Amino acid sequence: MDPDSQITSIAHVIQLAVAPVFLLAGVAAFTGVISNRLGRIVDRARHLESQVRGASIVRADGIRAALKNLAKRARLANRAMTLCVSCAVMICSDIVVLFISTLTGVGLSGVVATVFVFAMLLLIAGLLHFLREVYLATRFLRIGGPDSQPDAQAIETPPPPPPA
Repeated sequence: MDPDSQITSIAHVIQLAVAPVFLLAGVAAFTGVISNRLGRIVDRARHLESQVRGASIVRADGIRAALKNLAKRARLANRAMTLCVSCAVMICSDIVVLFISTLTGVGLSGVVATVFVFAMLLLIAGLLHFLREVYLATRFLRIGGPDSQPDAQAIETPPPPPPA
């Protein structure tokens, strides 16, 4: 193979590798989101663990229930992180296989396609675990109490007219 032809082939492979690299950047950003959530879960669990010691029996039971929920969320976030990092490894492997195929002249298109599909399956699984973690985080979320709801009658009653 002449040098100009080889350079052209390598340039073509670099063009093919751009899409997986962008995908890799997206997976890396998503991994950062999961990492931040996992850190928040751990911080919240530590805070609750420090409160459970001095709490009343009823309050301690509520704290333990919250800690159990946080443990589930942490496991899901950890699995999502593991699946997304595995996806990133597969994407990197796919790029390597692209270059090996070009440099050796061996047709590895089946391997490239298989590795890419496997990477997408890992990403899908990671997204589903993340979705489940978010569901658990918001399942029992209560913003404000019963007193924080505006009175319906007060909303429907127009304000009095200004004094004349």
